[in-house]
Amino acid sequence: MSTLPSRRSALRVLAGAGALAFGASACGPGDPGPSAGSSTAGQDAPTDAERRMPAEWESHARTFMSWPALESVWEDDLPYVRQDIARVARAVSEYEYVVMMARPEQLAGAQKACGSGVEVIPLPVDDLWARDTVPVFVEEGGKVEGVDFNFNGWGGKQTHDNDARVGRLLLRKYGIPRVQAPLVAEGGSFETDGEGTLLITESSIVNDNRNRGKSRDRIEAELKELLGMEKVIWLKGVRGEDITDAHVDSLVRFTAPGVILLDRAFPGMPADSWSRSSDQAMSVLGEATDARGRDFEIIDLPQPDPDLVTGYTDDFLSTYANFYIGNDALYMPKFGDRKADDRARGILQEQFPKREIVQLNIDTIATGGGGIHCATHDQPGKPVA
Repeated sequence: MSTLPSRRSALRVLAGAGALAFGASACGPGDPGPSAGSSTAGQDAPTDAERRMPAEWESHARTFMSWPALESVWEDDLPYVRQDIARVARAVSEYEYVVMMARPEQLAGAQKACGSGVEVIPLPVDDLWARDTVPVFVEEGGKVEGVDFNFNGWGGKQTHDNDARVGRLLLRKYGIPRVQAPLVAEGGSFETDGEGTLLITESSIVNDNRNRGKSRDRIEAELKELLGMEKVIWLKGVRGEDITDAHVDSLVRFTAPGVILLDRAFPGMPADSWSRSSDQAMSVLGEATDARGRDFEIIDLPQPDPDLVTGYTDDFLSTYANFYIGNDALYMPKFGDRKADDRARGILQEQFPKREIVQLNIDTIATGGGGIHCATHDQPGKPVA
């Protein structure tokens, strides 16, 4: 599709090796309130004064997205990936405020495609991956800050000069204090329960292409301070076979404190580095406890049959884990395997019984190795009217 490596296949192309990557999956549970994942005896829930990264199911002020700009990346697929992004933006805007960042010269086209329900703002971007380029938001003392993780094109695998400046410019526009991290990372690297537990793949951050010379222990200490975490659980991930080095948001997702959805390969598929990564995550999480001492309930989220996936290419990210939890709805892909699509929808509806489950066709986004979560980024807070 592209003269540059896609998110899923970049290093496989460079190395000339690697098994077919069918993304990891995960999902989220039902609208956790005070009763879902309640604290263990003697342990209090986080207070407003404590520094914390909220869980995605908590209230959003708005959702940020980015309008894909580069023909050099998408080539003939650029009009089609824009259709996918507009489809996601329109769907999310039915339930919460959406801000689409677009290059000034592409503003009118983006606004027309997204409709009047989406605010399109002039802010130079390169591609659609808002999850990775927008700062990671934390709360402390009742106020929101943005932690800028110094986006560098997933370890220098692609050049994104405009996207590298998104954090600084976006926070300045909205008057949100900026914290520049002493690390390089992307938002898709982090998954939290909102109660001090962080899940992360070692391959995506303990990596010389982001953080040369930094040990895992040092990175963990810095993440705890930056994001207000009490416990970091490290999963091995997959190093060097996709452009992200295996972000956690395509492998495991919290649905409530203590409840995790885990991507699993389609039954009967031969083992590869991705299914082995899922097995390793299952092993680690099966022995781990969260920041409040709870064992994890782990729920399988099976992938679709690759022979039934529409729009399939070798780079296609066929994971249901890369869903997005909005204020009153959850947005998930549909891949064309009706049985698997329905099964995944049922799992997510069971976990989020009070949210509308919205299934969207994102075939072109998926051919670039991404999903709905990759294309969205939530800002915590009271919803914008």
